[in-house]
Amino acid sequence: QVQLVESGGGLVQSGGSLRLSCAASGSIFSISAMGWYRQAPGKQRELVATITSGGNTNYGDSVKGRFTISRDNAKNTVYIQMNSLTPADTAVYYCHTNGVLSGYRSFGSWGQGTQVTVSS
Repeated sequence: QVQLVESGGGLVQSGGSLRLSCAASGSIFSISAMGWYRQAPGKQRELVATITSGGNTNYGDSVKGRFTISRDNAKNTVYIQMNSLTPADTAVYYCHTNGVLSGYRSFGSWGQGTQVTVSS
């Protein structure tokens, strides 16, 4: 199976920055897409950003121009640099990845989530 360990969440003032990391481990043969989603209280989970193994990125409209996603394929790790944060960015941020296990079965996994709180 695949485990995702997220880090980097916390409390930051409006206008500040945070960087989240998510490392995947387990019986992984290859990873396709890695990404971040978020869920605020009372709202549906929404896309933050995704990145393919080839480096193609996709961002949610609300974070374009402020957030940057990147990944280190050698470390099976994805990062999200979040700048110009506002209280509207307050949410639990979840890492997600999919790919192929060492037994050639596909997988999709979610991290446990990390809280990001932006104070005004």
